[in-house]
Amino acid sequence: MRAIIFLCVGLLSFSMFSQNKETLYDFTDLPQSLMLNPGADTNFKYHVGIPFLSQFHANAGLRGASLFDVFADDGRSINEKIETTLNTLTNYDYLTLTQQLEIFNFGWESKKDKNTYFSGGVYQELDVIGYFPKDFAVLAYQGNRDFLNRPFRFSSVSGSGELLMVYHFGFNKKISKRFTFGARAKLYSSMLHLRSARNRGTFTTVETPQGSNIYQHIIGNADVTLRTSGISSLREIESENTADGAKQVVNKLIGRALLGGNLGLGVDVGFTHKIDEQWSVTGSINDFGAVLYTKDVETYRARGNFVFEGFETPIQISGDGDQDFLDELEEAIPLDTLNNSYITMRSLKVNGSIKYSFNQYDNGTCNCALDGQKGEFLDAFGVQLFSQFRPKRPQYAASLFYYKRLFHFLRAKATYTIDDYSYKNIGFLVSTHINKINFYISANNLLEYTNLAKARGASLQLGFNFIM
Repeated sequence: MRAIIFLCVGLLSFSMFSQNKETLYDFTDLPQSLMLNPGADTNFKYHVGIPFLSQFHANAGLRGASLFDVFADDGRSINEKIETTLNTLTNYDYLTLTQQLEIFNFGWESKKDKNTYFSGGVYQELDVIGYFPKDFAVLAYQGNRDFLNRPFRFSSVSGSGELLMVYHFGFNKKISKRFTFGARAKLYSSMLHLRSARNRGTFTTVETPQGSNIYQHIIGNADVTLRTSGISSLREIESENTADGAKQVVNKLIGRALLGGNLGLGVDVGFTHKIDEQWSVTGSINDFGAVLYTKDVETYRARGNFVFEGFETPIQISGDGDQDFLDELEEAIPLDTLNNSYITMRSLKVNGSIKYSFNQYDNGTCNCALDGQKGEFLDAFGVQLFSQFRPKRPQYAASLFYYKRLFHFLRAKATYTIDDYSYKNIGFLVSTHINKINFYISANNLLEYTNLAKARGASLQLGFNFIM
């Protein structure tokens, strides 16, 4: 059991960040900025992302602890360090994993209306979040001897995960010189999904009137649910143990990705408002939508009450009576397997920013703008805000940023972000534009790369585009 807790702490110590892309947001030199704000103030004639290379995004980080906390060579035993870390973590600490891969991305300016820009494409996304089950981690690691009459709550068990393909198409419209609006429709094709949230009930140990060392272990009002889709059929393939089992799994996932999975609909909306020539405000909402799960669905639900008397907790019992106890537990709190359809909302994301641009260049002597228009600014700074809705509570982030057009072919953006993970998150994005070929790369939490064991996060995104 201690090995399991050690693994949980280790995973939490190398968890993944949310889907905040502070360096890319409102970086309007890149067409990928339209994916974060379909109403971004862009000036492209057309663009084509190099298939499978136009954007790869992955974030790694931690919330609550670090590998250094557990493995530091400071003279303390490993058990002492695990226990200290365990006491530091809370039910609101979590590990998340987010990754995106653009399959292809394209866009073009409308021939009928030069103020309208269309864009579309397909991308794969993985999104996982698991909250640290503090109550039951403490119970499993330390036992219940020092926690009599304390309820251990099943609500601490919460998490979700999804692998899906997203097909999207949107438009960007300059309503006036000062206001740009955009929207994007999305079709989700889910390949895998699981979710356990809003669980209820408690496990409590109390001393009985019979005297010392005689206890009652009470599971009260338990109601724990795990919903899954797309997993049971893959489990059946793996159980066959055939040489082509892995190939069958891949083929099934590809079929689901090609609109053969559970389908859903969503929308992104956004805007850019230029208050004057130099000040601008932006805002966007991403993934306002849901997926309906009807295929390959299994829901596991356990409900009921149970009381066990004895010297040991039920999870630590041993001996000939083990099976009898398990039979009694299953009878009191049966595990039902259901095949009912269900619907799940996507994880809504909200972005906003205010920007001040300055250092306007004279286009008569320097052809620096990508689109050749006059009045471009070489520098800008501002503030960005981000929020993402999660099962227990939203995640927030606030960033200060500075944008610089260094040369005609080189642009950059630096960010300083405060979020759930760190108060010293420095990010940097560089984008090169040589002829019509664009390459960009971005990384976050740069200050922590010197010692990854202490790192509170690491992020990377990069891609290639053909832009006109």
